[in-house]
Amino acid sequence: MILTCNNKKFSVNPGESIKEALKEEIENSKTKIITCNFNNEIKSLNHIPKTDGKVELLDYSTTEGKRVYVRGIMYVMAMAVHILYPESFMTINYQLDNSMFCTFENLEITEEIIKNIKEKMTEIINKDIPIIKRKMTQEEAEEFYKKEQSLRGILQTDVATKEEVSLYYCENYYNYFYGVMPISTGYVKVFDVQKYDSGLLLRYPSKKDPNNLKEFKDNKKLMSTLKEYEDIYGVLKLNIIYRLNKKVEEDQGKETILLSEALHEKKISEIADKIAKNKDIKMVLIAGPSSSGKTTFAKRLGIQLKLNGIEPKTLSVDNYFVEREQNPIDENGELDFECLEAVDLKLFNEHILRLLAGEEIELPTFDFEKGHKKYLGNKMTLEENEVLVVEGIHCLNDQLTESIPKDKKFKIYISALTILNIDYYNRISTTDTRLIRRIVRDYKYRGYSAKDTIERWKSVNRGEKKYIFPFQEEADVMFNTSMVYELGVLREYALPLLKEIESTEPEYAEAKRLITLLNYFKPIPTDYIPGSSILREFIGGSIFHY
Repeated sequence: MILTCNNKKFSVNPGESIKEALKEEIENSKTKIITCNFNNEIKSLNHIPKTDGKVELLDYSTTEGKRVYVRGIMYVMAMAVHILYPESFMTINYQLDNSMFCTFENLEITEEIIKNIKEKMTEIINKDIPIIKRKMTQEEAEEFYKKEQSLRGILQTDVATKEEVSLYYCENYYNYFYGVMPISTGYVKVFDVQKYDSGLLLRYPSKKDPNNLKEFKDNKKLMSTLKEYEDIYGVLKLNIIYRLNKKVEEDQGKETILLSEALHEKKISEIADKIAKNKDIKMVLIAGPSSSGKTTFAKRLGIQLKLNGIEPKTLSVDNYFVEREQNPIDENGELDFECLEAVDLKLFNEHILRLLAGEEIELPTFDFEKGHKKYLGNKMTLEENEVLVVEGIHCLNDQLTESIPKDKKFKIYISALTILNIDYYNRISTTDTRLIRRIVRDYKYRGYSAKDTIERWKSVNRGEKKYIFPFQEEADVMFNTSMVYELGVLREYALPLLKEIESTEPEYAEAKRLITLLNYFKPIPTDYIPGSSILREFIGGSIFHY
């Protein structure tokens, strides 16, 4: 067999792994190689190829490489905790600024416990112990779990499409982590553990600086929002897929939908009440990453504001772009429509100040084809009982509305902050939920294939990290648009689209990963999803006009 890597050809002997076949390339790499892309699939370095193929060696600076590293360091921590405190029950909850927040049952976290866990993890890492993937049939797995009486990886036995169950072994410890793992514990040397809130933070480096830990940035509002939803779904016993699937099997899907939607309505009502109580507020600014459901949220917030005697008026930032010849250029020589300087800030602020002063303005309409503003006679005023509602990428950045007094503004950050986990050790990424939403919506309303959406997704994420996430703590309130049931609904729309991506396409690896995730969910029918649901923005059937 022949492997192609870095434009070189390598002969592979039968039974030889990628690590063995490409030993020289891996050792000569300037960065630490942790995994690889083999024929558009993410594989372990221990993978034994059975056909010719193209190999891309991946380090921590890549999205896929970082995922493998994070899984590896979580595995090591779970192993250390199991050795030290076998009676404790650890849950990996959610991500906070290049850290995983973890909580424990039957174990009160102290500085001494933190010290013990760090020392044991360092010992495991320094021993560079192999992490070995072992497979068993469903029948063997069921017998195994009966004997072990363990929950580690048990969800795999509940997935009809999985013919085999996989577990990762490290000496006598076993666990399951969703996705490829490092081949040994020595690959995850940069980490820290620190006490945080009621649990601990497992910290790891950013992709930009894989050899060092940056200073932890505490996101207290984000943490509070995540914790609130986690507590609610914990009480409802809906915090892991296994429990959600049991609800569906027991014909309680309708109740689950109604509970999730009722929570949304309650939170939106509370936000509207906050705005109504402050008579100084004349401007509501809404921002959030792609596919958060901003449009439906704004419409539902508008209804709740009307119940409080407030009339919402929409002002679109998209009509205030600078003239095309003034638009900034990015580092690739392309027009940068996402940067703040692409907005005509002077005119935007001038118009808002005039509206707040009770004056009438003529609204511009931006002609995207010709690249300039037009005035078509659309006038606007702002009455005493009216507020401006503005939605856009920069709405949490005070530079967008720098002329407007802070007491006149109310800022809302919204995102699909996924609380549901695969199991107690494997979380579902908020980014994955949004990507699946966008794949469904792009196909239904924009004519894009799943391949097109995945191809654009990294660029979308770059813009979010630059222009949205740094300002999320500036929000007056955060609203979580995720619904505990949504991936059970979206799977029926997304799976056929993802399966269209051929194994020869670069997007195949990501498609395969998402297919594996969605297959963990039991299908949930759409019959009981209200027409006002945020999910309707993606699957169709909304009562709102977009």
